[in-house]
Amino acid sequence: MLSYRHAFHAGNFADVLKHSVLTLVLEHVTKKEKGFTYIDTHSGAGMYQLADEYAQKTGEYKNGINKLFSNSDLPEALVPYIDIINELNKQLGTEQLSLYPGSPGIAKKFSRRQDSTHLFELHPTDVQHLTDFCQRWNKSHIKQLDGYQGLLSLLPPPNRRAVVLMDPPYELKEDYTKAVKTLIKAYRKFATGTYILWYPVVKRELVNQMQNAFTTSEIKNLLQVEFCLTADTNEYGMTGTGLFIINPPWQLNTQLSEIMPYLQSKLGNSSSSFNLVQLIEE
Repeated sequence: MLSYRHAFHAGNFADVLKHSVLTLVLEHVTKKEKGFTYIDTHSGAGMYQLADEYAQKTGEYKNGINKLFSNSDLPEALVPYIDIINELNKQLGTEQLSLYPGSPGIAKKFSRRQDSTHLFELHPTDVQHLTDFCQRWNKSHIKQLDGYQGLLSLLPPPNRRAVVLMDPPYELKEDYTKAVKTLIKAYRKFATGTYILWYPVVKRELVNQMQNAFTTSEIKNLLQVEFCLTADTNEYGMTGTGLFIINPPWQLNTQLSEIMPYLQSKLGNSSSSFNLVQLIEE
C-alpha cells in the first residue's frame, strides 16, 4: 500500500517526540570524530512546507511544533531540536513557521564528511521529493526499496557505528509485528547500533504485543517512552505515540525526564499522560 503521505502529519505531536529524540541521539553520536552510518527505513519527503494543502488539510502541526516554535521556557534537552526548526525558518527570512524537516532533514543537520546516510522510501512522489532534497548531500544514498530489507542489507556497517530510525506508516496491522521482527534480526547482525522504532497508540494490544516480542528476545538495553494525548480507547484514531530505543545514549533517559513533563504541559490536556521506562536492562 502506498497511500500514506507524511505531509498530512508533519510537525504533529508525534513528530515532536520522535524528532526531539532523534536530535539528541545524533547529537550524542557526533561527539566522536569517527564516522557513523545513518539508516532511515521509511524516510518520507525529507522536508515539508506547512503552507501546502496536505499540512493545511489536517492542521496537525498547529497542536504540535507550532506550540513550541517560539517558546522561551524550553527545557535544555529540547533546545537542540527547536534550534534546528528555528534555523531552517530563519533562512527563509521569516520569523513564521513555514518549513518542517522530516527525519532526513534532521539527520542532514548532523551529517559530516566522514558519515554516510541511507534513505529508503517506496512512495514514488515522496522519493522524488527526497531525491531533490538530498541533491547536494554528499554520501547520501536514496533507494526506492522496502526499508525493512534495506536495513538488513546494510548491517553491519563498515564503520561499526550506526543510528537507525524505523518509522513505518502502520497502514497494515502486520507492520507492528514486522517492525519488531526486523529490528531483532538487525540486532543479531549488529548488536551495538542505536535503533529507534516509532509507533502509534491506536490499539493498546498491538503495543503490548510489541513489548512482549522485545522482552522475550535477546535484545538488551531497551528504553521505551510514550506520550498519550488521551486515554486508550476502542474508537478509531491515534491517541498517543511512542518510541522503543535500543542502546540509547547513556544520558537520554535523564533528558527525556526533562522533556516529557514539558510536552505534556504544552501539547497535552487534563487527559494526557506520558510513560518512560527502561523496558530491558543492559
